[in-house]
Amino acid sequence: MTSSEPNDRIDHLTRLAEDFFGERVTHVSTPGGTDRASIRVTLESRSVIATLRPNFRRTHLEAYILKILESECDCAPKFMGLRENVLFQSDLGGNRLNTAIWKAGQADRASIAFSAVEAILRIQKAANRVGLRDALPILGANDDWVENLVHAIDTMESISHGRSITLNRAELCQKIVTRPRSFVKWDCRSGNAAVSNSNSVKWFDFEYAGVRHGAEDLAWLIADEAWPINPEVMEKIILDCLPSEDRSAADTYLDYLWLYTSFHCIQRIKLIMKEVVKRGWLSKSRIRKFDDAGVHPEFAYNLCKVGEYAAYRNRETALLARDFADGQRFFLSIMRDGLAARGAIAAE
Repeated sequence: MTSSEPNDRIDHLTRLAEDFFGERVTHVSTPGGTDRASIRVTLESRSVIATLRPNFRRTHLEAYILKILESECDCAPKFMGLRENVLFQSDLGGNRLNTAIWKAGQADRASIAFSAVEAILRIQKAANRVGLRDALPILGANDDWVENLVHAIDTMESISHGRSITLNRAELCQKIVTRPRSFVKWDCRSGNAAVSNSNSVKWFDFEYAGVRHGAEDLAWLIADEAWPINPEVMEKIILDCLPSEDRSAADTYLDYLWLYTSFHCIQRIKLIMKEVVKRGWLSKSRIRKFDDAGVHPEFAYNLCKVGEYAAYRNRETALLARDFADGQRFFLSIMRDGLAARGAIAAE
Protein backbone atom coordinates (compact mmCIF):
# COMPACT_ATOMS: atom_id res chain seq x y z
CA MET A 1 0.00 0.00 0.00
CA THR A 2 1.47 3.37 -1.01
CA SER A 3 1.49 6.30 1.41
CA SER A 4 -1.36 8.00 -0.46
CA GLU A 5 -3.68 4.98 -0.55
CA PRO A 6 -4.95 5.18 3.07
CA ASN A 7 -5.82 8.86 2.62
CA ASP A 8 -7.52 8.16 -0.71
CA ARG A 9 -9.59 5.42 0.91
CA ILE A 10 -10.54 7.64 3.85
CA ASP A 11 -11.54 10.45 1.47
CA HIS A 12 -13.67 7.98 -0.49
CA LEU A 13 -15.42 6.71 2.65
CA THR A 14 -15.98 10.27 3.86
CA ARG A 15 -17.67 11.29 0.61
CA LEU A 16 -19.82 8.17 0.63
CA ALA A 17 -20.91 8.80 4.23
CA GLU A 18 -21.89 12.40 3.49
CA ASP A 19 -23.86 11.31 0.44
CA PHE A 20 -25.55 8.37 2.20
CA PHE A 21 -26.55 10.19 5.40
CA GLY A 22 -27.03 13.65 3.90
CA GLU A 23 -24.85 15.25 6.56
CA ARG A 24 -21.44 16.85 6.72
CA VAL A 25 -18.60 14.80 8.18
CA THR A 26 -16.96 16.75 11.00
CA HIS A 27 -14.26 14.28 12.00
CA VAL A 28 -12.71 10.99 10.91
CA SER A 29 -10.54 8.66 12.99
CA THR A 30 -8.89 5.28 12.45
CA PRO A 31 -9.14 3.37 15.76
CA GLY A 32 -7.20 0.33 14.55
CA GLY A 33 -4.75 2.22 12.35
CA THR A 34 -4.94 3.41 8.75
CA ASP A 35 -4.48 -0.09 7.32
CA ARG A 36 -7.68 -1.45 8.91
CA ALA A 37 -10.94 -1.91 7.03
CA SER A 38 -13.06 0.26 9.34
CA ILE A 39 -12.94 3.94 10.22
CA ARG A 40 -15.02 6.04 12.61
CA VAL A 41 -16.93 8.81 10.84
CA THR A 42 -18.40 11.61 12.95
CA LEU A 43 -21.32 13.32 11.24
CA GLU A 44 -23.26 16.35 12.43
CA SER A 45 -25.83 14.23 14.30
CA ARG A 46 -24.15 10.89 14.94
CA SER A 47 -21.03 8.76 14.79
CA VAL A 48 -20.94 5.68 12.53
CA ILE A 49 -18.45 3.03 11.47
CA ALA A 50 -17.69 2.78 7.75
CA THR A 51 -16.21 -0.55 6.64
CA LEU A 52 -14.59 -1.27 3.28
CA ARG A 53 -13.02 -4.73 3.24
CA PRO A 54 -10.54 -5.98 0.61
CA ASN A 55 -12.95 -8.82 -0.15
CA PHE A 56 -16.36 -7.32 -0.92
CA ARG A 57 -18.02 -10.69 -0.33
CA ARG A 58 -17.05 -10.55 3.34
CA THR A 59 -18.54 -7.05 3.59
CA HIS A 60 -21.83 -8.29 2.17
CA LEU A 61 -21.79 -11.34 4.45
CA GLU A 62 -21.31 -9.09 7.47
CA ALA A 63 -24.09 -6.76 6.31
CA TYR A 64 -26.44 -9.71 5.83
CA ILE A 65 -25.73 -11.01 9.34
CA LEU A 66 -26.13 -7.63 11.03
CA LYS A 67 -29.43 -6.96 9.24
CA ILE A 68 -30.85 -10.25 10.48
CA LEU A 69 -29.48 -9.98 14.01
CA GLU A 70 -30.55 -6.41 14.74
CA SER A 71 -34.15 -7.29 15.56
CA GLU A 72 -33.15 -10.38 17.55
CA CYS A 73 -30.16 -9.39 19.65
CA ASP A 74 -28.62 -6.21 21.07
CA CYS A 75 -25.08 -7.60 21.35
CA ALA A 76 -23.89 -6.52 17.90
CA PRO A 77 -23.78 -3.30 15.85
CA LYS A 78 -26.89 -2.12 14.06
CA PHE A 79 -26.91 -2.31 10.27
CA MET A 80 -27.25 1.22 8.89
CA GLY A 81 -26.74 0.75 5.18
CA LEU A 82 -24.64 -0.56 2.32
CA ARG A 83 -23.35 1.63 -0.50
CA GLU A 84 -20.74 0.71 -3.14
CA ASN A 85 -19.48 -2.24 -1.07
CA VAL A 86 -19.12 -0.01 2.00
CA LEU A 87 -20.97 -1.12 5.13
CA PHE A 88 -22.26 1.53 7.52
CA GLN A 89 -22.91 0.22 11.02
CA SER A 90 -23.60 1.76 14.41
CA ASP A 91 -20.66 2.95 16.47
CA LEU A 92 -20.30 0.89 19.66
CA GLY A 93 -17.86 3.38 21.16
CA GLY A 94 -14.13 3.43 21.64
CA ASN A 95 -13.88 1.44 24.88
CA ARG A 96 -12.59 -1.84 23.49
CA LEU A 97 -12.88 -4.97 25.59
CA ASN A 98 -9.14 -5.72 25.48
CA THR A 99 -8.31 -2.33 27.01
CA ALA A 100 -11.32 -2.06 29.32
CA ILE A 101 -10.73 -5.37 31.08
CA TRP A 102 -7.04 -4.67 31.51
CA LYS A 103 -7.78 -1.32 33.21
CA ALA A 104 -10.60 -2.69 35.39
CA GLY A 105 -10.29 -3.83 38.99
CA GLN A 106 -10.68 -7.51 39.89
CA ALA A 107 -14.42 -7.31 40.63
CA ASP A 108 -15.15 -5.44 37.42
CA ARG A 109 -12.97 -7.85 35.44
CA ALA A 110 -15.16 -10.77 36.46
CA SER A 111 -18.29 -8.81 35.56
CA ILE A 112 -16.91 -7.80 32.17
CA ALA A 113 -15.74 -11.34 31.39
CA PHE A 114 -19.19 -12.68 32.24
CA SER A 115 -20.79 -10.10 29.93
CA ALA A 116 -18.39 -11.03 27.13
CA VAL A 117 -19.23 -14.74 27.35
CA GLU A 118 -22.94 -14.07 27.77
CA ALA A 119 -22.96 -11.82 24.70
CA ILE A 120 -21.27 -14.49 22.55
CA LEU A 121 -23.82 -17.09 23.59
CA ARG A 122 -26.73 -14.69 23.10
CA ILE A 123 -25.54 -13.89 19.58
CA GLN A 124 -25.22 -17.59 18.77
CA LYS A 125 -28.66 -18.36 20.17
CA ALA A 126 -30.30 -15.51 18.25
CA ALA A 127 -28.52 -16.44 15.01
CA ASN A 128 -29.55 -20.08 15.33
CA ARG A 129 -33.13 -19.11 16.12
CA VAL A 130 -33.52 -17.03 12.94
CA GLY A 131 -31.94 -19.59 10.64
CA LEU A 132 -28.41 -18.27 10.12
CA ARG A 133 -27.17 -21.71 11.13
CA ASP A 134 -28.72 -23.06 7.93
CA ALA A 135 -27.71 -20.17 5.66
CA LEU A 136 -24.00 -19.64 6.31
CA PRO A 137 -20.94 -21.63 5.19
CA ILE A 138 -19.62 -24.44 7.37
CA LEU A 139 -16.16 -23.58 8.73
CA GLY A 140 -13.28 -25.99 9.22
CA ALA A 141 -15.06 -28.77 7.37
CA ASN A 142 -12.35 -30.08 5.04
CA ASP A 143 -9.56 -32.50 5.91
CA ASP A 144 -6.76 -30.05 5.08
CA TRP A 145 -8.09 -27.48 7.56
CA VAL A 146 -8.34 -30.03 10.37
CA GLU A 147 -4.93 -31.53 9.62
CA ASN A 148 -3.26 -28.11 9.54
CA LEU A 149 -4.76 -27.35 12.95
CA VAL A 150 -3.58 -30.60 14.53
CA HIS A 151 -0.19 -30.84 12.79
CA ALA A 152 0.73 -27.40 14.13
CA ILE A 153 1.79 -29.43 17.19
CA ASP A 154 5.21 -29.36 15.51
CA THR A 155 5.48 -25.70 16.59
CA MET A 156 5.86 -26.81 20.20
CA GLU A 157 9.10 -28.68 19.49
CA SER A 158 11.07 -25.42 19.32
CA ILE A 159 9.96 -24.27 22.80
CA SER A 160 9.69 -27.59 24.65
CA HIS A 161 10.96 -31.15 24.84
CA GLY A 162 8.60 -31.95 21.98
CA ARG A 163 6.81 -34.80 23.72
CA SER A 164 3.59 -34.01 21.85
CA ILE A 165 5.03 -34.88 18.44
CA THR A 166 4.32 -38.52 19.36
CA LEU A 167 0.58 -37.92 19.81
CA ASN A 168 -1.86 -39.87 17.66
CA ARG A 169 -2.65 -37.16 15.13
CA ALA A 170 -5.21 -39.18 13.20
CA GLU A 171 -7.20 -39.70 16.40
CA LEU A 172 -6.95 -36.01 17.28
CA CYS A 173 -8.15 -35.03 13.80
CA GLN A 174 -11.20 -37.24 14.28
CA LYS A 175 -11.95 -35.53 17.58
CA ILE A 176 -11.60 -32.03 16.09
CA VAL A 177 -14.08 -32.87 13.32
CA THR A 178 -17.51 -31.87 14.57
CA ARG A 179 -21.10 -31.70 13.44
CA PRO A 180 -21.97 -28.13 12.33
CA ARG A 181 -24.49 -27.30 15.02
CA SER A 182 -24.23 -23.58 15.74
CA PHE A 183 -23.58 -20.16 14.30
CA VAL A 184 -20.07 -18.95 15.13
CA LYS A 185 -18.95 -15.34 14.90
CA TRP A 186 -15.28 -16.42 14.67
CA ASP A 187 -12.36 -14.19 15.66
CA CYS A 188 -13.75 -13.46 19.14
CA ARG A 189 -10.54 -11.85 20.32
CA SER A 190 -11.13 -9.21 22.96
CA GLY A 191 -10.13 -6.43 20.57
CA ASN A 192 -13.28 -7.16 18.56
CA ALA A 193 -15.75 -6.10 21.23
CA ALA A 194 -16.72 -2.90 23.02
CA VAL A 195 -17.70 -2.31 26.64
CA SER A 196 -20.37 0.15 27.77
CA ASN A 197 -20.37 2.22 30.96
CA SER A 198 -22.50 -0.48 32.60
CA ASN A 199 -19.95 -3.18 31.62
CA SER A 200 -22.21 -4.74 29.00
CA VAL A 201 -20.34 -6.12 25.99
CA LYS A 202 -21.14 -5.98 22.29
CA TRP A 203 -19.19 -7.79 19.57
CA PHE A 204 -18.27 -6.50 16.12
CA ASP A 205 -16.46 -7.74 12.97
CA PHE A 206 -18.66 -10.56 11.68
CA GLU A 207 -16.99 -10.97 8.29
CA TYR A 208 -15.66 -14.47 9.07
CA ALA A 209 -18.87 -15.86 10.57
CA GLY A 210 -20.13 -19.30 9.69
CA VAL A 211 -21.30 -22.54 11.26
CA ARG A 212 -19.40 -25.06 13.37
CA HIS A 213 -19.56 -26.53 16.90
CA GLY A 214 -20.02 -23.19 18.69
CA ALA A 215 -17.36 -23.56 21.37
CA GLU A 216 -14.77 -22.12 18.98
CA ASP A 217 -15.95 -18.57 19.72
CA LEU A 218 -15.20 -19.03 23.41
CA ALA A 219 -11.85 -20.62 22.56
CA TRP A 220 -10.92 -17.48 20.60
CA LEU A 221 -11.58 -15.43 23.73
CA ILE A 222 -9.96 -17.74 26.29
CA ALA A 223 -6.87 -18.17 24.08
CA ASP A 224 -6.56 -14.48 23.28
CA GLU A 225 -3.02 -13.87 24.48
CA ALA A 226 -3.95 -10.42 25.85
CA TRP A 227 -6.93 -11.77 27.84
CA PRO A 228 -6.12 -11.43 31.57
CA ILE A 229 -8.69 -13.86 33.01
CA ASN A 230 -7.27 -17.27 33.88
CA PRO A 231 -8.91 -20.38 32.38
CA GLU A 232 -10.21 -21.69 35.72
CA VAL A 233 -12.26 -18.52 36.19
CA MET A 234 -13.39 -18.61 32.56
CA GLU A 235 -14.64 -22.17 32.99
CA LYS A 236 -16.79 -21.14 35.95
CA ILE A 237 -18.18 -18.19 33.99
CA ILE A 238 -18.99 -20.39 31.01
CA LEU A 239 -20.76 -22.94 33.21
CA ASP A 240 -22.84 -20.12 34.71
CA CYS A 241 -23.82 -19.00 31.21
CA LEU A 242 -24.62 -22.43 29.75
CA PRO A 243 -28.09 -23.96 30.25
CA SER A 244 -28.05 -25.63 33.67
CA GLU A 245 -30.73 -28.27 33.13
CA ASP A 246 -28.42 -30.75 31.37
CA ARG A 247 -25.07 -31.14 33.15
CA SER A 248 -23.92 -33.99 30.90
CA ALA A 249 -24.42 -31.77 27.85
CA ALA A 250 -22.37 -29.04 29.53
CA ASP A 251 -19.58 -31.52 30.29
CA THR A 252 -19.53 -32.68 26.66
CA TYR A 253 -19.45 -29.06 25.52
CA LEU A 254 -16.52 -28.29 27.82
CA ASP A 255 -14.61 -31.36 26.63
CA TYR A 256 -14.71 -30.05 23.08
CA LEU A 257 -14.04 -26.47 24.17
CA TRP A 258 -10.80 -27.42 25.93
CA LEU A 259 -9.71 -29.74 23.13
CA TYR A 260 -10.16 -27.00 20.56
CA THR A 261 -8.60 -24.38 22.84
CA SER A 262 -5.44 -26.49 23.12
CA PHE A 263 -4.88 -26.30 19.39
CA HIS A 264 -5.99 -22.69 19.11
CA CYS A 265 -3.30 -21.75 21.64
CA ILE A 266 -0.73 -23.37 19.35
CA GLN A 267 -2.01 -21.35 16.41
CA ARG A 268 -1.55 -18.12 18.36
CA ILE A 269 1.95 -19.15 19.53
CA LYS A 270 2.83 -20.02 15.95
CA LEU A 271 1.68 -16.55 14.84
CA ILE A 272 3.67 -14.81 17.58
CA MET A 273 6.85 -16.70 16.74
CA LYS A 274 6.45 -15.84 13.07
CA GLU A 275 5.83 -12.15 13.80
CA VAL A 276 8.72 -11.76 16.25
CA VAL A 277 11.12 -12.84 13.50
CA LYS A 278 9.71 -10.14 11.21
CA ARG A 279 9.15 -7.31 13.69
CA GLY A 280 10.85 -8.11 16.97
CA TRP A 281 9.04 -7.99 20.31
CA LEU A 282 6.36 -5.30 20.65
CA SER A 283 5.14 -3.36 23.68
CA LYS A 284 1.99 -4.54 25.41
CA SER A 285 0.47 -1.06 25.23
CA ARG A 286 0.95 -0.94 21.46
CA ILE A 287 -0.57 -4.40 21.08
CA ARG A 288 -3.67 -3.38 23.03
CA LYS A 289 -4.02 -0.01 21.33
CA PHE A 290 -3.95 -1.38 17.79
CA ASP A 291 -5.39 -4.84 18.54
CA ASP A 292 -2.17 -6.31 17.16
CA ALA A 293 -0.89 -9.86 17.47
CA GLY A 294 0.44 -10.37 21.01
CA VAL A 295 4.12 -10.32 20.08
CA HIS A 296 5.41 -10.00 23.63
CA PRO A 297 6.94 -12.85 25.69
CA GLU A 298 4.49 -12.30 28.55
CA PHE A 299 1.56 -12.81 26.19
CA ALA A 300 3.19 -15.93 24.74
CA TYR A 301 3.68 -17.16 28.31
CA ASN A 302 -0.04 -16.57 28.96
CA LEU A 303 -0.93 -18.71 25.95
CA CYS A 304 1.22 -21.56 27.24
CA LYS A 305 -0.47 -21.30 30.63
CA VAL A 306 -3.93 -21.49 29.06
CA GLY A 307 -2.78 -24.28 26.78
CA GLU A 308 -1.50 -26.35 29.69
CA TYR A 309 -4.84 -26.06 31.49
CA ALA A 310 -6.78 -26.90 28.33
CA ALA A 311 -4.61 -29.83 27.26
CA TYR A 312 -4.80 -31.52 30.66
CA ARG A 313 -8.58 -31.66 30.32
CA ASN A 314 -8.41 -34.41 27.69
CA ARG A 315 -6.52 -37.69 27.99
CA GLU A 316 -5.45 -37.52 24.35
CA THR A 317 -3.64 -34.19 24.82
CA ALA A 318 -1.96 -34.76 28.21
CA LEU A 319 1.52 -34.86 26.65
CA LEU A 320 0.79 -31.55 24.98
CA ALA A 321 0.10 -30.06 28.42
CA ARG A 322 3.66 -30.90 29.48
CA ASP A 323 5.01 -29.16 26.38
CA PHE A 324 2.95 -26.08 27.23
CA ALA A 325 4.55 -26.14 30.69
CA ASP A 326 7.97 -26.19 29.01
CA GLY A 327 6.83 -23.30 26.85
CA GLN A 328 6.04 -21.24 29.93
CA ARG A 329 9.61 -21.72 31.15
CA PHE A 330 10.92 -20.86 27.68
CA PHE A 331 9.15 -17.50 27.52
CA LEU A 332 9.88 -16.74 31.19
CA SER A 333 13.57 -17.21 30.44
CA ILE A 334 13.32 -14.63 27.66
CA MET A 335 11.86 -12.12 30.09
CA ARG A 336 14.42 -12.96 32.77
CA ASP A 337 17.36 -12.64 30.40
CA GLY A 338 17.08 -8.89 30.72
CA LEU A 339 16.15 -8.30 27.11
CA ALA A 340 13.61 -5.71 28.18
CA ALA A 341 16.33 -3.64 29.82
CA ARG A 342 18.41 -3.82 26.64
CA GLY A 343 15.45 -2.76 24.51
CA ALA A 344 14.91 -6.02 22.67
CA ILE A 345 11.56 -6.37 24.40
CA ALA A 346 9.62 -3.14 24.58
CA ALA A 347 8.33 -2.37 28.06
CA GLU A 348 4.71 -1.61 28.94
